[in-house]
Amino acid sequence: MTRITYWLLLLTMACTASSRADTIVLKAAHYLDVDVGKLVSPAEILIDGERIVDIGIAVSHPAGARLINLGSRTLLPGLIDAHVHLFLHPGAQDLQTLQEPVPARTISALAAARDDVMAGFTAERDMGSEGATSADSAVRNAINAGLYPGPRLRVSGNAIDILGGHEDAIAFNPAAHVPSNADYANTADELLRVMRQQHKDGSDFAKIYQTGPDEIRDGTLHTPYQYSIAQLKAAVEEATRIGTNVAVHATGEPGTGYAAQAGVASIDHAIQLSDATMELMKKKRIFAVPTLQWYEYYGNHSATAAANAAATQVYEYKLREFAKQIKAGVPFAVGSDVGPFAHGTQAREFEIMVANGMTPIAVLQADLLNGAQLLGWQGEIGQLKKGYYADIIAVDENPLVDIATLKKVSFVMKGGAVLREAVQ
Repeated sequence: MTRITYWLLLLTMACTASSRADTIVLKAAHYLDVDVGKLVSPAEILIDGERIVDIGIAVSHPAGARLINLGSRTLLPGLIDAHVHLFLHPGAQDLQTLQEPVPARTISALAAARDDVMAGFTAERDMGSEGATSADSAVRNAINAGLYPGPRLRVSGNAIDILGGHEDAIAFNPAAHVPSNADYANTADELLRVMRQQHKDGSDFAKIYQTGPDEIRDGTLHTPYQYSIAQLKAAVEEATRIGTNVAVHATGEPGTGYAAQAGVASIDHAIQLSDATMELMKKKRIFAVPTLQWYEYYGNHSATAAANAAATQVYEYKLREFAKQIKAGVPFAVGSDVGPFAHGTQAREFEIMVANGMTPIAVLQADLLNGAQLLGWQGEIGQLKKGYYADIIAVDENPLVDIATLKKVSFVMKGGAVLREAVQ
């Protein structure tokens, strides 16, 4: 049996092992009312097919309905990760995109999607396929068709970058002509051309690199911007025309400010935001996606001690700026940047956000309410309400007291299908 056949067999078995009854009643000690920010006790949820049809302290139990009693656990909406990389895994990122064929990387991405959903992340935004172009659309479509287990996905295809920019293989021998992991666009016209091609190929949104290498000098972050306000506005207008939006990798000023002025949907990483930029983000409801776990990880897992020290310096600066952003009332969504570290482990992001100034309910509302809006699924996911998708998880402890309980999800349901059975 080849390695590819083995992975396909495992994934198919994982998918077919999930179960769905036409009607299910979930019973538990509590459920989280995300809007109000409180637990409701006890908890019962009636599910018919993919959707929630009733929820409260008691619901009807139709004849023939399957009862799943989760005991003392707490029910929550499925988690949302607004910044993932399904086509990356731990190891040298540049080398894996060069050495591993796209078909093999696609199979690995399916396994990553499975690991994420089994950890309770029932919706995600894949922020660039890292040179695999529209292969992320194939992963999304396979999940939607029920061929493999995975989250609901919004995908971008390759990120978009300038020549010599953030993702342009600049550390390699120029004579080797190593390709970029992104699609080149150096002008506004080229941005539109690339976005149109990506949309034709199946993308749900555009991911644009807006800043380049980060460096702390004299205690301040310095990073070059890549696109002007006018260029980003052209991209945002094009995304609006085709019914999508733009997310930017943007770590510092002036690039973050330019992105906010252009009206992007999210500023991802968002290390350095000026007062004016934060006010604009609040006014336009542009989400900052901090990806704190990525910065924490690279403070300990860079290639050299010097690189670890540099990454730690950036992380410490980021945490100071994150505290300012909380105080300023910047709207957040939750994204981990998982891929460089193991898929299925990204609930650490919630823990870091709480440890650095946010309350557990504020983090959960950022994840579930803001995340649903950012991914374009508001009114369908992110809350336990009538008519919403039955994307439901269970945890052992009260997440409003111990956010770390999200790292140990014991039950997962997506669209009424039980993907992970709780051990009694």
